[in-house]
Amino acid sequence: MLSSVLAWVWSASGVLLILSVLLHSPKGDGMGGLASSGGSMFTSARSAEQTLNRITWTLLGIFLALAVVLSAGWLS
Repeated sequence: MLSSVLAWVWSASGVLLILSVLLHSPKGDGMGGLASSGGSMFTSARSAEQTLNRITWTLLGIFLALAVVLSAGWLS
């Protein structure tokens, strides 16, 4: 029972981790630099970026910790 709940939490943290990484603002021009579109149209506040960084690192810690616990078989 506990391992199935943790497996669901692990899966959810993986999906949320992917989404939080995709929400980060790009650090460089990327493909937009090829079109010479100038500066970025959307800018995020510094505090919002720091909060997103904390959320991403927390989700990464949860994901990796649960991956170790579930793969080691400590709950069996």
